[in-house]
Amino acid sequence: MQLLIEPNGVIRCVYDEQLDLLSLGRLSIQRGSHVEPTMDGQWTADLSPVQGPELGPFATRTEALTAERQWLETHWLTPT
Repeated sequence: MQLLIEPNGVIRCVYDEQLDLLSLGRLSIQRGSHVEPTMDGQWTADLSPVQGPELGPFATRTEALTAERQWLETHWLTPT
C-alpha cells in the first residue's frame, strides 16, 4: 500500500485494508474512479473523479481494476 504524505499533513492512498487508516487520524474517503461495464460487455475505468482519463475498454473487470490501480499509483499518488 502506497501512502503519499503531503507537507500539509494530508495523506492520500488507494484504499486498502492492509493498514488501519483510522490510526492515522480523521478519514475522508472519496471515490477515485468508476469501473463500469460497457453496453457490449467490456469494462472501462473512468478516472474523472481525480481529473484522469477513461481507460479501456478491457475484456474483464479484473483488467479494468488493475489498470485503475496502476494509473492511480503512477499519476495520482505523486507529490504535487
